Amino acid sequence: MARTREFDTDAAVRRAMELFWTRGYEATSVRDLTQHLGIGQGSLYAAFGGKDGLYRAALEHYRATLAAAALRDLEEQADARSAVRALLAERLRIAVGHDGRGCLAVNAACERLPQEASVRRVVRDMQDATRDALAEVLHAAAERGEISPRHDPHTLAAFLATFLNGLLVSAKITPDVRAHEPLVEVALAAVD
Repeated sequence: MARTREFDTDAAVRRAMELFWTRGYEATSVRDLTQHLGIGQGSLYAAFGGKDGLYRAALEHYRATLAAAALRDLEEQADARSAVRALLAERLRIAVGHDGRGCLAVNAACERLPQEASVRRVVRDMQDATRDALAEVLHAAAERGEISPRHDPHTLAAFLATFLNGLLVSAKITPDVRAHEPLVEVALAAVD
C-alpha cells in the first residue's frame, strides 16, 4: 500500500523557488532543499523526481505567479509608455530585492540552459509571453495613434523584452534601482 504524501507540495515548490532564486541551481544541494523544505530525501524524489524536477516545478510556479502578474499589470495601464515603464520598473524592483538575486527566469537562462532542454522551454515560454504581451500593448497603441508607427510593434516588443533581460542581468551585478532608471528612460525613448 502506497503511503500518502505528508507535506504540501505547493508550499514546498514555493519554498524551493525562493531557495533556488536566492542561491541558484548549482549552489543548492538536495540536502539544502530537504532541510529548507522540512521533508525527507525520499519524499522529494517521490514527489518531484529529484532536484531537476523540483527546479522545473519552481520555474513553472514563478511563471504562473510573478511572471503572469507582471503581464496582467502590463494590460491594466492607461497608455503604452506607462505600461512599459511600469513593467520595467516593477521587474527591476523585484530583481534588485534580496541583495540583487535577479530574476529567476533570467538566472535559469544564464545557469541551466546549456544542460537542460526543459528549462530552456519554460524560459522561452516566459520570454515569448512577455514579448507577445508587449506587442499587443504596442499594436493597440499604434492603432490609437499613441505611438509612432516607425517601428513594427513586434520588433519593438522583441527589443524591449531583450532589453529587460539585459536589465535584469545588470541589476544582479549592480542591485541599485537608481543606477538603472536612466537606462529605462533610454529604452522608453523607443516607445514614442
